[in-house]
Amino acid sequence: MNTQAIIARDDANVLHTYGRSPIALVEGRGMYARDAEGREYLDFTSGIGVNALGFCHPAWVQAVSAQAARLQHTSNLYYTEPCGALAEELCRRTGLDAVFFGNSGAEANEGAIKAARKYSVDTYGPGRSKVLTLVNSFHGRTLATLTATGQEVFHRDFGPFPEQFAYVPAGDFGALEAAAGPDTCALMLELVQGEGGVVALEKAYVEQVAAFCKARDILLLVDEVQTGVGRTGTFLACEQFDLHPDIVTLAKGLGGGLPIGAVVMNRKVADHMGPGSHGSTFGGNPVACAGALAVLGELTDDRLAKDNALAAALRAGLQTLPHVQAVTGLGLMVGVAFADGVSAAAVRTACERQGLLVLTAKTRLRLLPPLILTQEDVDKALAILRSVLESL
Repeated sequence: MNTQAIIARDDANVLHTYGRSPIALVEGRGMYARDAEGREYLDFTSGIGVNALGFCHPAWVQAVSAQAARLQHTSNLYYTEPCGALAEELCRRTGLDAVFFGNSGAEANEGAIKAARKYSVDTYGPGRSKVLTLVNSFHGRTLATLTATGQEVFHRDFGPFPEQFAYVPAGDFGALEAAAGPDTCALMLELVQGEGGVVALEKAYVEQVAAFCKARDILLLVDEVQTGVGRTGTFLACEQFDLHPDIVTLAKGLGGGLPIGAVVMNRKVADHMGPGSHGSTFGGNPVACAGALAVLGELTDDRLAKDNALAAALRAGLQTLPHVQAVTGLGLMVGVAFADGVSAAAVRTACERQGLLVLTAKTRLRLLPPLILTQEDVDKALAILRSVLESL
C-alpha cells in the first residue's frame, strides 16, 4: 500500500485522537525509518522516547524473537525467568527493592499512587491520602493519572475526577509547605517536565523537597517514565540530583518498543503490597521483559558516556542555530525555545519535509534521539535544522 492508501484506511477505521503527520512509516533500522514510498527519515523522536536502541536493534530483535518462540505469556499465576531477571536488574540499577510490572507509564504511575495510599492507610489509618503534583506536570491519561497531571488543558470534558489531588508550582518550596497538610501521603514529580516543555527542576529545590518529605514521611514518587533508562545521561535522572525516592516509575525506553511499565519501590512501601493489592493481566509478560533485558544489556557505562558527549555536542550545536533562544532539558531529552515568532510546529513540519523527525512540547521543539546515535547523526540533524531555520 502507498502512503495515501494507508492514511485513508486509518482515517476510516481508527479513532481520531491523534494529530498525525501525513507520513506512513513501514520499516526502520537503527536511526532511520522509511515510508511506504521508500523515503528515509533520520529519527530524533524514538517513538516519543520509546525506541531507546533505535529501530530493530539486532540484540533486541534476537531476544524478543527467541522468547516469543519459547513462551509468549503465562499470566501472573506462575513464575517466568524473564520477569524475575528484569526485576533483579532494575533493583540493582535503581538501588530500590521490589518491582511491579504493568504495560505503560500511565499504569506505572497509577500503581505508584495506589502503593503510596496503601502504605499511608496501613501506617496512619484512613484519611491521609492526598497526592501532590507539580503544575505543568504530565503523568498519564487514566482518570487518576490525568487528575495527577498538573495541566488544565488535559482535564477538559473528562470530569468528575478522583479526589485528593492538589498541585503546587514547580520551584516554589513555600507553596509545597503550605499545601502539604496532615492529609498528604505523597508527592509525585518529574525531574524534567517533558510534556510541560522539557523543563528541568533546580537541584536545590529538589533537595529541599526531598528533605521536607522525609521529615514528614510523605512518600516521594518520581515519574521517570520519560527521563529514565539512560535518557538524561544516567540510568535514572534521580542520580543527577542525588535523590533517593521511595518509588520510581519507568516505561517508554524500558521496553525498546514493546509495552511495559514498572513501579520500583523501596522495602518500606513494598511490604504493604500483598497478594490482591494490585495486578495486571499482561504485567511481566515474558516477551516484553526479554526485550527490556536486551535494552538494559546495551546501556553500558561506556554507552552512556558516549551519549553524554553527544548530548553536549548536540546542545552546543543547537545554540548556534538561527532563532534559537534557549536549549533546555537534560542529556538527550532536549527542548528548544525559539525567538522571533518562530513556531515549533512549523519547524517540525519543515524538518519532516527534509527527512528529519522531531517532536514538539508546548511552544518548544523536543528532541529525543535514540541512545545509539553517532556524531554523524548529530551533524546531519543540526544541518537540517539550520537549513529549516534559515528559511524562516
